Amino acid sequence: MSQQEDSFISHLVELRDRLLRCLIAIGVVFGALCIYPGPGEIYDLLALPLTQALPEGTKMVAIGVITPFMVPIKVTMLVAFVFALPVILFQIWGFIAPGLYAHEKKLAMPLVVASYVLFLIGVAFCYFFVFGQVFKFINGFAPKSITPAPDIEAYLAFVMTMFLAFGVSFEVPVVLVVLVKFGIVSVEKLKEWRSYFIVLAFIVAAVVTPPDVVSQLALAIPMCILYELGILFARFVTAPPPKEAAADAWAPASEADEKQIQDRS
Repeated sequence: MSQQEDSFISHLVELRDRLLRCLIAIGVVFGALCIYPGPGEIYDLLALPLTQALPEGTKMVAIGVITPFMVPIKVTMLVAFVFALPVILFQIWGFIAPGLYAHEKKLAMPLVVASYVLFLIGVAFCYFFVFGQVFKFINGFAPKSITPAPDIEAYLAFVMTMFLAFGVSFEVPVVLVVLVKFGIVSVEKLKEWRSYFIVLAFIVAAVVTPPDVVSQLALAIPMCILYELGILFARFVTAPPPKEAAADAWAPASEADEKQIQDRS
């Protein structure tokens, strides 16, 4: 067996081991959540913003036969994945870090942590602020002749869509920092494109949120604020001018980078 084949197999074995650790982490958290507080209580907590906005005495309904069992289990698995995500990210980092140069490691780790934190902030903002306002606004328009009875599976799909929309939208500063760091755009260009981004933010909010003004404003306005924060942070990681970049390309590599080059060869 050649050295290349041996190295490839060792990488596959390491990948398998790290994926197994990720699954174990999710399984352990899922098992703990099933014991306490339990899938039913977790779903009740997820549905709390809606149930608080419904008329007194009104409950959600389950149309499917096994829906009352499967939907809370799905929610518990998603929560377990979010709680186990730091372990998953650590395993991903441990797998790719040996192939990165020293200067790449310095940038990658803060971006991973910032992405995770911003995603959680987006989800929390959606749950604690947006849902309550949206459900009150929608139920305020409901005719008095009907009694709202949302299906739990439809509610789960709605919640996941909203969580994903807000979580991804809150990644705007990270995206801008990466674009500036790699010289794809400049801070000056981002300032020039500010008005176009505002229009884009409202278009995205109109597409991914329910057709009400409250949820659209609740997504578009934070995106615009995060765009400004992205410009602010991007100033600290501005890419070097072309002449300096060319000089760095011909400059001798650092000791850490040289060691990595030798290890790769």
